[in-house]
Amino acid sequence: MPVICQLNSLSLSLLPTVNSEDVCLYAAVLCEQRHLRVPHIRHVHANGTLQLYPFSPSAYNSIIHDNEYFCTAENQAGKIRSPSIHIKAVRPYTVRVADQRSMRGNVAVFKCLIPSAVQEYVSVVSWEKDTVSIVPGNRFFLTSFGALYISEVQKEDALSTYRCITKHKYSGETRQSNGARLSVMDPTESTPSVLDSFQSGEVQIGHSVELPCIASGYPNPTIRWLKDGRPLPADSRWTRRITGLTISDLRLEDSGNYICEVTNSFGSKEVTGHLNVIEPLRVTLSPKNLKTGISSTVILSCAVQGSPHFTVSWYRNTEPVLPDQHFSIQGAHNETLFISAAQKRHSGAYQCFATRKGQTAQDFSIILLEDGTPRIVASFSERVVVPGEPFSLMCAAKGAPPPTITWTLDDEPVARDLMRVRASQYTLSDGSTVSHVNVSNPQIRDGGVYRCAARNSAGSAEYQARINVRGSPRIRPMKNITAVAGRNTFINCRVIGYPYYSINWYKEGLLLPDNHRQVVYENGTLKLSDVQKGMDEGAYVCSVLIQPQLFITQTVYVTVKVPPLIQPFDFPPTSIGKLMYIACVVSSGDMPIRITWRKDGQEIVPSSGITIDTKEFMSSLQISKVSLKHNGNYTCIASNDAATVSTERQLTVTVPPRFVVQPNNQDGIYGKAGILNCSVDGYPPPKVMWKHAKAGIGNPQQYHPVPLTGRIQIMSNGSLLIRHVLEEDRGFYLCQASNGVGSDISKSMVLTVKIPAMITSHPNTTMAKKGHVKELNCTARGEWPIIIRWERGDTKTDEVLSTLKLKPAEREDSVFFSCHAINSYGEGRGLIQLTVQEPPDPPELEVREVKDRSMNLRWTQRFDGNSVITSYDIEYKNKTDSWELKHATRNISPTNNQANIVDLHPASVYSIRMYSYNAIGKSEASKELTISTEEAQPDGPPMEVILQPVTSQSIRVTWKAPRKELQNGVIRGYQIGYRENGPGSNGQYSIVEMKATGDNEVCTLDNLKKFAQYGVVVQAFNRAGTGPSSSEINATTLEDVPSQPPQNVRAISVTSDEAVITWAEPPRMTLHGVLKGYRVVFWAVFPDGEWGEMQNITTTKEQVELRGLEKFTNYSIQVLAYTQAGDGVRSNVLIYKPAKTVNPGPPAGIKAVPSSASSVVVSWLPPHKPNGIIRKYTIYCSSPGSGQPLPSEYEANPELLFYRITHLNHRQQYLIWAAAVTTAGRGNFSEKVTVEPAAKAPAKILSFGGTVTTPWMKEVRLPCSSVGEPTPTIKWTKDSNGVPIDGQRLILANGTLVLRSVKAEDSGYYTCTATNTLGFDTIIVNLMVQVPPDQPRLTVSTTSTSSITLTWIPGDNGGSSIRGFVLQYSVDNTEEWKDVFISSTERSFKLDNLRCGTWYKVKLAAKNSVGAGRISEIIEAKTHGREPQFNKDQPVFTHINSSHARLNLQGWASGGCPISAVTLEFRPKGTWTWQSVRTNATTDVFLAELREATWYELKMKACNSAGCGNQSSQFATLDYDGSECILIFSFVQVQSHQSSLPWKKMMMSKSCFLLAVHSKNNRSFDTPVKGPPQGPRLHIDIPRVQLLIEDKEGEDKATIPVTDTEFNQTGNPQSFCTGVSVHHPALIQNTGPLIDMSDIRPGTNPVSRKSVKSAHSIRNRYSSQWTLTKCQASTPARTLTSDWRTVGSQHGITVTESDSYSASLSQDTDKGRNSMVSTESASSTYEELARAYEHAKLEEHLQHAKFEITECFISDSSSDQMTTGTNDNADSMTSMSTPSEPGICRFTASPPKPQDYDRGKNVAVPIPHRSGSGGASASSSSSTLPQRTLTMPGSSASVAQSAAAAAAATAAAAGASSSSGGGGAAGATGGTPGGASSSSSKMGGSRDSLLESSSSGLGRLQKQRDGASGAYSKSYTLV
Repeated sequence: MPVICQLNSLSLSLLPTVNSEDVCLYAAVLCEQRHLRVPHIRHVHANGTLQLYPFSPSAYNSIIHDNEYFCTAENQAGKIRSPSIHIKAVRPYTVRVADQRSMRGNVAVFKCLIPSAVQEYVSVVSWEKDTVSIVPGNRFFLTSFGALYISEVQKEDALSTYRCITKHKYSGETRQSNGARLSVMDPTESTPSVLDSFQSGEVQIGHSVELPCIASGYPNPTIRWLKDGRPLPADSRWTRRITGLTISDLRLEDSGNYICEVTNSFGSKEVTGHLNVIEPLRVTLSPKNLKTGISSTVILSCAVQGSPHFTVSWYRNTEPVLPDQHFSIQGAHNETLFISAAQKRHSGAYQCFATRKGQTAQDFSIILLEDGTPRIVASFSERVVVPGEPFSLMCAAKGAPPPTITWTLDDEPVARDLMRVRASQYTLSDGSTVSHVNVSNPQIRDGGVYRCAARNSAGSAEYQARINVRGSPRIRPMKNITAVAGRNTFINCRVIGYPYYSINWYKEGLLLPDNHRQVVYENGTLKLSDVQKGMDEGAYVCSVLIQPQLFITQTVYVTVKVPPLIQPFDFPPTSIGKLMYIACVVSSGDMPIRITWRKDGQEIVPSSGITIDTKEFMSSLQISKVSLKHNGNYTCIASNDAATVSTERQLTVTVPPRFVVQPNNQDGIYGKAGILNCSVDGYPPPKVMWKHAKAGIGNPQQYHPVPLTGRIQIMSNGSLLIRHVLEEDRGFYLCQASNGVGSDISKSMVLTVKIPAMITSHPNTTMAKKGHVKELNCTARGEWPIIIRWERGDTKTDEVLSTLKLKPAEREDSVFFSCHAINSYGEGRGLIQLTVQEPPDPPELEVREVKDRSMNLRWTQRFDGNSVITSYDIEYKNKTDSWELKHATRNISPTNNQANIVDLHPASVYSIRMYSYNAIGKSEASKELTISTEEAQPDGPPMEVILQPVTSQSIRVTWKAPRKELQNGVIRGYQIGYRENGPGSNGQYSIVEMKATGDNEVCTLDNLKKFAQYGVVVQAFNRAGTGPSSSEINATTLEDVPSQPPQNVRAISVTSDEAVITWAEPPRMTLHGVLKGYRVVFWAVFPDGEWGEMQNITTTKEQVELRGLEKFTNYSIQVLAYTQAGDGVRSNVLIYKPAKTVNPGPPAGIKAVPSSASSVVVSWLPPHKPNGIIRKYTIYCSSPGSGQPLPSEYEANPELLFYRITHLNHRQQYLIWAAAVTTAGRGNFSEKVTVEPAAKAPAKILSFGGTVTTPWMKEVRLPCSSVGEPTPTIKWTKDSNGVPIDGQRLILANGTLVLRSVKAEDSGYYTCTATNTLGFDTIIVNLMVQVPPDQPRLTVSTTSTSSITLTWIPGDNGGSSIRGFVLQYSVDNTEEWKDVFISSTERSFKLDNLRCGTWYKVKLAAKNSVGAGRISEIIEAKTHGREPQFNKDQPVFTHINSSHARLNLQGWASGGCPISAVTLEFRPKGTWTWQSVRTNATTDVFLAELREATWYELKMKACNSAGCGNQSSQFATLDYDGSECILIFSFVQVQSHQSSLPWKKMMMSKSCFLLAVHSKNNRSFDTPVKGPPQGPRLHIDIPRVQLLIEDKEGEDKATIPVTDTEFNQTGNPQSFCTGVSVHHPALIQNTGPLIDMSDIRPGTNPVSRKSVKSAHSIRNRYSSQWTLTKCQASTPARTLTSDWRTVGSQHGITVTESDSYSASLSQDTDKGRNSMVSTESASSTYEELARAYEHAKLEEHLQHAKFEITECFISDSSSDQMTTGTNDNADSMTSMSTPSEPGICRFTASPPKPQDYDRGKNVAVPIPHRSGSGGASASSSSSTLPQRTLTMPGSSASVAQSAAAAAAATAAAAGASSSSGGGGAAGATGGTPGGASSSSSKMGGSRDSLLESSSSGLGRLQKQRDGASGAYSKSYTLV
C-alpha cells in the first residue's frame, strides 16, 4: 500500500530567503511526480523532492510562489495524499522598535515590531544596548515572545539605544532593527498604566505559556492574578515573574479566563484573556484494511481525538468524496462515511483529514471491493441411509460479504423439527460460512434432494445431492415452475424411498435430454440452461422405475418469463437555459413493464422543472429550461415480473462567469485597511485573479499579478483585501475571472492613496545645559492643510516647520514635549524628550557582603545630572585614621554598580565613602559607612589524632584542638570524616559533626563495617567555616562473628552409620574477621520425635566425616563458621536420611510360657535398632532330642508382639527364639528361652517392664498380659501403693492400665502382679511424663547505646530435649512485643538496633517437643545513654542587649544520645503567659522583641530518645542606653526599719531592680555544693506507707518533726533508718490491696502484670522509681507475710510488724537497678516528689492526698527471681526475711476529692529550712528531731511575721540557673542535688510556689528564720 513518510501530520509553510534583489525559495517535499516541472522555476527530483529555484521579484508568480502543494503516493492498492503545504514567497521586510517612556523606578517595555506578513516565521533572538548584547538578569529581562523589559528604570537608561535582532525560521537570515530610545521621567503620582498584556490564545497541552502583564504607575502597582474569577491555585507549575505569569506543562484544566489586576493607591486596571489548552489532533480510521464484495455496504469511522471545533474531510485516491447515491457522510462532525451498494470502482485508498486552525491530522484505509458472489467450497455427497440411522449434511461457502446458507429438501425449506431435524450456521476466521443439517431419527419422508443455497448481496450459489432413505419409493407432489429467460433452471424429481432403478424425464413424450441445454443428473435433477421461452416452456414428466416393468410418474409445468432490456442512452453537453430531452427505451421483456426515473438516488418531484412522459415500453425525461439545479446523476429503472434493471447517466450544466459586484474607483487611507470589491459567479465556480499597474499607466499589458502576502489577500467572494494600505499600492487594479466556459471577464479600477498627517522629522531626545536657551524643531507631511500644535502652547500655521524656544532651561524642563500634526485624514504625534544636564548627585552606598579580608560594596546612582556617569571613586580608611591617610580606588567604570575591596584585615573597622563624575562635574561625597570585617577560617588542622578500635563496628577518635594562633576565632566544633579503605569502596568520606568541648576531644564512630579498615581525618570549624583536615590515619575495626552460615551444606551417605558433610565457605564479606574454622552441630531425630544428644565437631576443612551414627535414624545437621570473636550464624537445618539399609537387630527381649498341655505363648520386644520397618517376625521352635534337625518356623504379624505355638508334646522341653524381618532381610536372633508345655501352669506375665515416655495430657496404656492355669488375677501398684480406679485411671479386662490426661505427678514406677494358685509374676514399668520445660534464669550481660546482651541458664527440660528459645522484648512503657527465635544450644543473645537510653522489657521461654514452657521473669534493661544535661561550665547566654538575647545551645551535653528537639519558654517576671520556641538547632538561638530593662524567667528543655533535660534561668535585658539592671542582695536579718529605706529607694528608682534573699551563712545561691552529690532518700515501711525525703548538702542535715497531735500514732525514731516514721490511717482506709493480684499465673510476675494493665491509667509525670536497701534499724528483722495484701480489719489492712526499707535514688542507673527492672528514667529528684505534692494539694492540705504504692519488686538472692505475693496462700512467696538485694518500688500521688477541702487541718506542709545550731550530725538524722517544732495553722504567728516571710520569699526569686536531668516538668521546684541553684528560688512570687496562699507555711518559715543558725540546707518531709 502507499505510504507517505513524515507527512501524515505535516502542516507548515516554507518561506524564501532574501539576498540583495533576488528572492530565493527552497522547499524540499516528498512529492509524486506530477505536472510540477517548470524549467528554471521548480523541479521534481527522481526521489520525489520538490525544489523551487531562486527567483527575482519580476519572476514572481502567485500560482507557483504563493500556493498550496501536496504530494501523493500510490501503488496498486490505492493512492494517498499528504496534508497541504502552503508555499509562500515573502518580499524583503524590516523590523523596527518604537521609542518608549517610563518613570524612574518603574518598568519600561520595548517590543520588536515585525511585519504581520512574516510574523509567523520571524522571531526575536536577542536585544542590544548600545551595540552590546543584553544578557538577561539583573534589571533586564527577555520574554518568551521577544519583548525587552527593563525594571527599576534609572536615568542612565535613557542614554542608550536599544535594538532587537530577529531571525527567519526557515532561511536563518537575521535582521537588526532601528535604535530606539527610552525617555525617563521623574516619578509622579498616577494610576496604573498597562504596558504589555496578553490576549486570548491557544496552546497545546504539555507546552509552556507565558502570559505577559506589566504596568507602570506611581506608587509602583501590585499585580494579582485570577483564574475564572478566583485566585490562582497553589501549583508548582505556576510561576509569577516580572515578565508575567508562566505556566509549564499545560493541562486541559488550565483552560479558562485569566485576569491580571494592576492596582496602586490611585486606581486599578485589569487585563482579561482566555487561554485555551488544546490537545493535538489524532485521527484513527477504522477498519484499517477491508476486503469485501461488490454491492455490500461499507462503513468507515473516523475517530478524532483532541480539542473540539475541528472539521473532517474525506478523500478517495486523493480526490474529495462527494455525496451521491452510493456515498453519504454522516455524524456531527462528518466522521462516518457510508458506501451503500459498493461497486468495483469504489475500491481504493480512503483518507480522513481533521483540520483545526492550522492543525491537520489524517489516517487512511485501503478498501478492496471484489466480486463477492458466493461459491461453495465444501459440500456433502449422495448417500443411502436406513430409517432411524442419524446423518449430518455440511455445506461451506465463501463470498463477500460472508453469505448466509439456507437449506431445502425437494425445493421446500427444510422443516425444523427440534426433536429430529436441526440446522446450524457459523462463520470461520477466514470468512467462510459453514452450515450443518442434522437428522437424528430419519424417516422415509426425510429422503430426497437436499440443496444448500449461499446468498449475499453480490449473488448466490447452490449445491445439491440426493439422500436416499430406504423404504417404499414414491414421488412427492411437485409445484409448477416459473423460469427467467436467459438464466438456468433446475427441476427436481421429488422421489422418496429407496431403492429404485432409475429416474427419467420426458417432455412431449420425448426422453430428455434432447438438446445441449438439457442435463439430467444421476440423482434425477433436470437442468435447463439459458432458458428460452418458446422452446423450454411446457409440461415435464418425471418417471421412476421402482420394479421391473413398474413405473411411478409425476408432471410439472414450466412457464418462462422474459426480463426487460434498456437500450443505451446518454446526456449531451448543455448549458444553462437550453432544452433537454432524453428517452429510456425497453427493447425486450414480458409485459407489463414499469419504468421510473431517479435523480441522485431520489425520486424526481414535479416541482423540479422536469417532466416525465411514460408509455408502454418507453419513458422520456424533458427539461424545458436547464439550470444549475439540474446537475446530477439520472437513473432509468425498468422492471417486470422477471427482473428489475437500471441505467445511470450524468447531466452537467455549465455557466460562464459574470460579475455580481463590479470594481469601482475608490480611495485608501495610508496605514488603514482597504477592500477592493469584486464578486463573480458561474459553474464551475470561476477563479478570480487581481492585477496591478502603477499610477499613470493604463495599458493592460503593463498589469502584473498582485502578490498575495499576509498584507494583501483575495477574499472568498473575490474582493481584494489590503490590510495596511501603503503609498506603493496606488494605481490601476484589474479584477479578472474565468472558469473555462466562455470568455474570461475583467474590470479595472483606480485606487488613490490619501496620506494622513504625520511627523516626519523631530529629535527623539535632546540636551540642554541648565540656564541656556534651547530650541525644539518639528517637521510634518501629509495632505494639506496641516495644523501643528505644541504641548506647551498652541500655534496654528500652514508651514511644515515649527520651532519652540525655552529661555532659559531649568531642571524641571527635563520633560517630554509633544508635537502634533493634524489634517483631514488623520493625526501624527512626535515626542521630544528634553534633558537638562548638571553635576550628579552623590551615589547611595551600601555594603552587600563583608568577609574576613574583603568586602563587597554596591551603590545606586539616584540622579546623574542628566549626563552619563563617566566614573566613580571609592575611598576608605581605618576608623581611627584621618582621611589624609585614606586608600582610594579611582576611575571605576560607570557600567559597574558594585566593587570588591580586598587585602583587608580580619576583625577590623573601616570607614568608606564614594564620589561620582559626569561630563558636567563631580558630585558631593556620599554618606560615610563604618564596617567591621568577619572572622577567618582556621588555618591549622587538629593535632594528635589517635584512633582506637572499640568494637567490631566502632572506633574511638581522640585529638587536640588546633594551635591557638591558627584557630582564627572560637572553635565551634569538628567534622570527623571517615571512609572505608578497601576493595569496592567509593573513596568518599562520611561526615560526623560534633560540638567542641575543650582542648581534648573524643568521638566514637559507630555503625561501621565489621573487621574493615577505615581512614579518618578531622577538621575544626568556627563561625567562618572549616579549616584544613588532619592527615588520614587508618584503623581496623575489631573482628566479629560471621554473619552468614557456610553455603551449600550437603550430606552424603557412606554407610548405614557413616556420612560425609561438605559445605562451602561463607561469602568473604560476611566473615568479619579471620576464619578460624568450622563447627558441625548434629543430633539424632528419633521416630518418636525425641532428639538425641547434641554433638559438635570442629574442623578447619570444608568437610567432615560423621561416624558411629545410629542406623536407620534421621539426623539434623547445622554448620557454622567461627572467628576469633566467636561462632557465626548456623546454616539452616539439614535433615540427613541414611541411604544404606541393614538388617535389623535382635528382639530386645523374649518370653515363652506354657498355656496348656500342648501349647505355649511366646512374647517379645521390638529390636532396639530396627534399622527399618519391621515387616514380620519369625519365631523358631526346636526340641533337643526330638530327632528333627531343623527348627519349626512361625511367622507373626509385626503389630502383635506375641504368638501361640500349638501341637506341642506334653512335658517335652522346647527352645524358643525369634528374629525380626525387614526389606533388608532377617535380623539377628534373640536369645533362646526354654519352655515346657504343662496342663497346670503358674501365673506368668507376657508383657515386659521397662521405661515408658509420653508427653503430658495424653492417654497412656501400660499392658500387662498374663497366662496361667487357673487364670491369674492382675493387680497394679505405684510406688508400693495401689492404683486408684477413677475417671482418670482404668484397668482393662486384659490387665492393661489406662491413664488418661497424664500429668507430671503421674510419673513413677508402676508394678503389675499376676497371681494364681500355682504362683505369681511381676513386671515394673517406669512411666516418665514429659512436660514443657521450666523457665530459664535470664540476666543482663552487657549493654551499649544500641544493644543489650542477655545470658540465661535453662531450667529443667521437662523430660524432653530443648529445641529452642523464644525471646520477647518491648519498650518498657508499651505492650508491642517482638519475638526472636534462638537455637537450643545458645546461652546468650545480643539484641541490636535498639533505641539509645531506653528501658526495655525482656522475657524468655524454652520449647521442647511438648511445647513452650514457663516464661522467665520479666527483666528490664536500659541501653546506654541518658537525657541531655546542660554543662555548668557553659554560659546560658552569649549576648544580651535591650531587645535580644542569644542563647548558647552548645551548652547542652547530649548524654550519649542525639538531641532531637529543644523547647524554650520565657516570660517577664510577674506575668503569667509563657512564650514558646521550638528548635532543632544545636548552636545559637535568638530571643527577639524583648522589653528593655526587664527581668525574664527562662525554661529550656532538651530531649533525646532517653528523655528530656531541663534548665531554668533568669536574665535581664539592658536599658535603652546599654546600662545593666542592678541586682541587690538584701540579708534576711534586717536590724531596723530605717536600714531598709535605701533599698526601697533604689527599687523605686529603677524598674529592673530585683531583690534577693541571702542566708546568714554568706553563701550565695550560685555557690556550688562541695563533695559528691547526695540524692534524695525515700523511706518506706510496708504496710504503714511512711515516706521521708531528705536532701543533704555537705554536712548539713535537717528534718521537720511532726507532732503527736497531728497523727494517730507516734513515730519511734529508733525504728527507722532516717528520721521519724509517720503512720496515717487516711492512706489505708478501705482502699483494698495496694497491689492487684487478679492476674497471677504460674511463671509470671503479678506486679509486672499489674503495671502492664495500668500503664496508661495510673502512671503519670509524677511516678518515680527508687532503689530499696534494707535499713539497719534497731528492731529485729521480720518476715513480711501475705497479710499486707489481704483485706482485713476496719482500716482495710491488718497491720503486722515488718522490716523497713529505705529507697535512695540510684546515681548509676545500670548498677542501682541490678536486673534493670524499671520502665522510667532513674534521674527523678526530690523536686519531683515535692511537685507531686504541690499538684495534689491544689490549694488544700496534704492530709487528703494519697501516695499509692503501684509496684514493688524485692529481689530474692536465693532464687534470682523477683518475688511477690499472690492471693493464693498456698502459692505465697514469703522469702523476704533477708532481702539484702536491691529492688524497686513505684508510687503515684493522687489528688484529694473536692468534697475533702474542709478537712485540711493541722497538717504538715513541705517547706525549705535551715538546720539548727545544735549539733546536727551527718551520721544520724534522728538527732535533730527534738530540736524542731512545726507551727500549724492557727498558731500565734503574727501577721507582720507572715508579711516579712512573704517579702523574704519574694526577694528569693532572683537567682541563677537550675537544671534537672530527668523527665520532670520544666521549671521544677529547686535544683538537682549537687546543682548550682538553691531550692528556695521557687519561694518568690511565682504561681508555682509551694507556699502560695499558705499562711501556715509562712508562719513556719518565720519561726525558722528567727531561730535558725548554721549552714544553709533544705529538706522536705512528705506524709
